[in-house]
Amino acid sequence: MKNGVMMQYFEWNLPDNGELWKQLKEDARHLHDIGVTAVWIPPAYKGCGSEDVGYGTYDLYDLGEFDQKGTVRTKYGTKEEMREMIDALHECGISVYLDAVMNHKAGADRVETCMARLVDPDDRDQPLCEPYEIDCWTGFDFPGRGEQYSGFKWHWFHFSGTDYNERDKKTGIYQIVSYGKAWSVGVDCENGNYDYLMFSDIDLDHPDVIAELNRWGVWVTKEMKLDGMRLDAVKHMNDRFVKRFLEAVRAECGKDFYAVGEYWIDDIDTLEGYLANVGYGIDLFDVCLHYNMCKASKEGADYDLRTLLDGTLVSRHPELAVTFVDNHDSQPGSSLESCIDDWFKPSAYALILLMENGYPCVFYGDYYGMSGNASPHREVIDALLSVRRRCAHGMQTDYFDYPCTIGITRQGVEDKPGSGLALLISNGEDGEKLMNVGVQHAGEVWREVTGNRTEEVTIDADGNGMFLVSGGKVAVWTP
Repeated sequence: MKNGVMMQYFEWNLPDNGELWKQLKEDARHLHDIGVTAVWIPPAYKGCGSEDVGYGTYDLYDLGEFDQKGTVRTKYGTKEEMREMIDALHECGISVYLDAVMNHKAGADRVETCMARLVDPDDRDQPLCEPYEIDCWTGFDFPGRGEQYSGFKWHWFHFSGTDYNERDKKTGIYQIVSYGKAWSVGVDCENGNYDYLMFSDIDLDHPDVIAELNRWGVWVTKEMKLDGMRLDAVKHMNDRFVKRFLEAVRAECGKDFYAVGEYWIDDIDTLEGYLANVGYGIDLFDVCLHYNMCKASKEGADYDLRTLLDGTLVSRHPELAVTFVDNHDSQPGSSLESCIDDWFKPSAYALILLMENGYPCVFYGDYYGMSGNASPHREVIDALLSVRRRCAHGMQTDYFDYPCTIGITRQGVEDKPGSGLALLISNGEDGEKLMNVGVQHAGEVWREVTGNRTEEVTIDADGNGMFLVSGGKVAVWTP
């Protein structure tokens, strides 16, 4: 992962045209050339229809191969197109991470009868009634696929909860009641117990379920030559299951199989506790840093930039932090909307791409655009990716010493001529900062690469330079 860059290659509002896999295949060489080393692709299996982004998961084994839910292809294309896309990325030295949705299932084939009770949505441990008989959509037979790849059929006892009673047409959170069945432990404690998220909640304590999902993880990794996974909604999943799932996949597919989890919470202590529970066997998205940057973008000059990295995963566990600016869940109109204001995005991307720590993830929407509208940030992200490849090497020194202007330097390394950089971020007025880039750069002339400053800075005999930044902007200086 040294100087690696992940790209999330989708956004929430992509068209339902089945073209993404072909687009990504054609884009592979370009991604390699700009320095992307891994691509996080969306859920690639059959959902409730071709328009499903992939999180309404119906059949994990149908990667766009079978006529199910009114379509053969998924929103993104066919299985064969997916395989060609992955091969093209691998030829360009780019790893592929699949978005794995194992918390719930949707679009069942038939209704089953079971005992359940309504629970309080704000406290799922608090029943609202005694158990009674309901008709729930929990029968998954996969008639379009049959027995191919897996003969496992899903029934009510493979789930812990559901959201609809077909008998009386009522919605709610129904906890399925059966001997030995309960909400999972090892999940977030929000709402009492946050095992249940949506649709029919998979019972990750059921031994047959555990065996089937482990089997699927190995199958899809080998079948599609995956390099890793992004695990969706891990705060709602039994942490023991996640740990053992990754152990099972790595035992069959190699210990270097990569995994990053989405635990969406702005609390570093919770993230640290989760990492300990899963044996530090997974990276996590640095949601805390995202919210710090979001707050900085909203508050402008009133935000103290010296606190930008406080309480973040990248500051506590840099080797396990995937840093990001925005993603499909934080973009406008999404369920967790918390998008960073446009004026601050160049600064946010400069920070995650140029600092030494963290595994940065570039969002498709910030690079290519959202809902068919081009992004205003592509040019600056290209410039920053170029600086990352050429210059973001060597020891880092932080200059988080002024509330409205912060900076970092990287001294570069001998075997990469021209490496080294100075980064300044301002959220107020024009600023300047005397920063050291190492005596090996003495006498060099440095220039600003984003176009925000036109001056030149000459490094003195001690390796110091007086670097400048325009108000409310980012400045990146390189040899």
